[in-house]
Amino acid sequence: MSARILLVEDEPGLVLTLSDLLSMEGYTVESATDGPTGLAKASGEAFDLVILDVMLPGKSGLEVCRELRFHGKDVPVLMLTAKSQLVDRVVGLKIGADDYLTKPFEAPELLARIEALLRRAKKEKLAPMGRFQFGNVEVDFEKADVTKGGVPVSLAGKELELLRYLVDHRGNVVSRDELLEGVWEYQPGVSSRTIDVHVAWLRQKLEENPQNPKFIHTVRGVGYRFSA
Repeated sequence: MSARILLVEDEPGLVLTLSDLLSMEGYTVESATDGPTGLAKASGEAFDLVILDVMLPGKSGLEVCRELRFHGKDVPVLMLTAKSQLVDRVVGLKIGADDYLTKPFEAPELLARIEALLRRAKKEKLAPMGRFQFGNVEVDFEKADVTKGGVPVSLAGKELELLRYLVDHRGNVVSRDELLEGVWEYQPGVSSRTIDVHVAWLRQKLEENPQNPKFIHTVRGVGYRFSA
């Protein structure tokens, strides 16, 4: 599922340009052109990231950010500021903005900042899973102990990390690209084939019937889904 981004910006040309850019990168984009509307959308809907201009009609971006944090909304916020607004950048970070970008900026830098914030938020949202059981398999992730039917099972480090990632995202389809980023962190030499091999090893060790898996399912052309 693509990340949902709320763009709060009052320059029509920039709204159009950024919306097209982000859509081409696979993001779902909604926009607001003033502070009150942006605050209402960010407060009432689920977004993965808010891009928030400082200078907005009706309510400044700083006020919007402050109110979001006051009401407990922890969505990542990327502030857009002008070169002369050093004070606003400092204040924005102090009241809860996660990052800022100075206008004018280049598209690659914006995309890099967005990817970094989304990646950080994804890691922070992963609930620490101490123990987990599925079928006759019991896993203690903290101690790296795995048993199947009471018999110890030896998992390599990356096998355990992969299993933990799949368990943390159970019920959701996880793409191979996401696994490359989340488990292998794009290490050199690691390809989707590496992921497939590790999944095969997990099935061989944990599934009753590896050829017809009950828990680790292949979603053809996309990736994998863990069901328990």
